[in-house]
Amino acid sequence: MQPTQTTPEPSTETMGVFGRYLTIWVALAIVAGILLGQYAAFIPETLAGFEYANVSIPVAILIWGMIFPMMVQIDFAAILGVRKQPKGLFITTSVNWLIKPFTMFLISWFFLIILFKPFIPEDLAYEYLAGAILLGAAPCTAMVFVWSYLTRGDAAYTLVQVALNDIIMLFAFAPIVIFLLGISNIQVPWDTVALSVFLYIVVPLVAGYLTRTMIIKRKGKMWFDKVFMPAIGSVTPVALIITLVLLFAFQGDVILNNPLHIGLIAIPLIIQTILIFALAYYWAKTWRVPHCIAAPGAMIGASNFFELAVAAAIALFGLQSGAALATVVGVLVEVPLMLALVRYANRTKAGFDLQCNSVQPDSKQHNNHF
Repeated sequence: MQPTQTTPEPSTETMGVFGRYLTIWVALAIVAGILLGQYAAFIPETLAGFEYANVSIPVAILIWGMIFPMMVQIDFAAILGVRKQPKGLFITTSVNWLIKPFTMFLISWFFLIILFKPFIPEDLAYEYLAGAILLGAAPCTAMVFVWSYLTRGDAAYTLVQVALNDIIMLFAFAPIVIFLLGISNIQVPWDTVALSVFLYIVVPLVAGYLTRTMIIKRKGKMWFDKVFMPAIGSVTPVALIITLVLLFAFQGDVILNNPLHIGLIAIPLIIQTILIFALAYYWAKTWRVPHCIAAPGAMIGASNFFELAVAAAIALFGLQSGAALATVVGVLVEVPLMLALVRYANRTKAGFDLQCNSVQPDSKQHNNHF
């Protein structure tokens, strides 16, 4: 956790075709997912049957693949170093819970209810607003480990940031949603929240710890750093691509049937994402927070816990509701936009006064997707 000089970025020749063009692969995955849902619908329909508490088990397995390379690198002794950087936790929690839900509401209300009034029926506009509120009240839990991985974030600190947000979300999600929707009888699927935290955090964390301990004990730290970690470096982006194919196979009909409204919904979501990222990122820079803490912290607020938002929208308003569509648009917008923000964070790393000794060993060999 101590500041140090940043590691020089490797040349693009060492990154491989997949890593250098990950954004293109993401776009192709979205198209492939929609086509799969249209022409081989039995596949997503079959996989959709494997779920519990609105959580897709196949997607959960793929998320394990995305975040396991992050979890396996965590040196638990490094978690104690969090106390040396309290500013990062303060910024993350303040932005996520005191600012983000309310800016999401204000921005979405202005665009969906006022500016786009000629294009969206009023009742439907309010349903879209409800979906945006659900997204804004759920900061990222699982995908942030991917963004942290791609920005060379401190794995131990990212884990603490996410864990703290999960604890707050258990108590704050429902009251914030109730307040912003202006109703009092909303029911939040708590089993979805609890199961998601268990599947996306606890399971891969335990698996990563056991794997790291076993390998270092049997092969040594050098083998772990030089052989094992580079070998699993491509697991995260591959799992991300497959996850996107499945997600958009599940939601392809909804997307194709609402092209204009999808574009209109996307506008406030994009503005909100960029605003929250910029606020957290440059607040951290002003406070001289190291980049490996600042970048993941900004990503947590900028991205959303879309699994929870989609599940809550379906549970509260129905599968065919405007609220459910808005949360699906959140998924559609988030990944390409977050990849762009990852790229921006990596390119502006040198502007931070402090860098970190990453807990990721020899990160230049396996963490170079951007």
